[in-house]
Amino acid sequence: MNFEIKLPIFEGPFDLLLFFIEREELDIYDIPIAKITKDFLDYIHQLEQMNIEVASEFIYVAATLMRIKAQMLLPQTPQEPNAEGDPRKELVNALLEYQRYKSVLPMLEELELKQLHREKRGNILSEIMPLAESQQTEMEMYRLDMYKLLRVYEQVLQKYDLRQKQENAVHTIVPYPYTIESQKLYILKLLETKTEITFWEIIENIPLKIAIIYNFLAILELLQNQMIFLVLGNDYNDFLLKKYSAELELSLVD
Repeated sequence: MNFEIKLPIFEGPFDLLLFFIEREELDIYDIPIAKITKDFLDYIHQLEQMNIEVASEFIYVAATLMRIKAQMLLPQTPQEPNAEGDPRKELVNALLEYQRYKSVLPMLEELELKQLHREKRGNILSEIMPLAESQQTEMEMYRLDMYKLLRVYEQVLQKYDLRQKQENAVHTIVPYPYTIESQKLYILKLLETKTEITFWEIIENIPLKIAIIYNFLAILELLQNQMIFLVLGNDYNDFLLKKYSAELELSLVD
């Protein structure tokens, strides 16, 4: 049995975010970024499963949400004089600005509908032609013939061929085979065989920048959920990971 899934199509990523906020009756000034990020990514993944191309602005906003989520997972430090404050502030301001513009759309649509219902003047051409001739202006749109159309078509083709030769770059968006959840399981599995592992041991098998980012985000979530401990290693840029236990916590405190 085949099931057909129909998803609402949103005009843009901010339209989708506002939908989630209104549906869950959330405070736009205090957005639960983890939940909004999960709902946003779930929507994008469903589009991909339906072979619907995901627009670049959706991917950009998804990356922004993940960046904000990572900033909020980092340990909080006392506010400095030049501190940026809440990492959600920029997103909230953008959403409020989008909401203000969206609120005037019904009024503009009503004005457009009234304008379309008005009767157009039927003597415009008879007035424009004498005016154009008196000013020695060529009215191309009113004096078109097949020859001129073919000339324009030829020029368009030439410009298109020239542009194709100059712009041969092909941009392909490829989803990465990593998720924060999968990397959390990967790290916990490593800790089942060893009492402690270094950060370099985690990333040495997949030394890709995107894999390092996902692994680091996974470590932050495990640390926040008190599933692991972090201990500074001998190297300044390295640290040790240990599986959480009450005994280990007491020993580290002592």
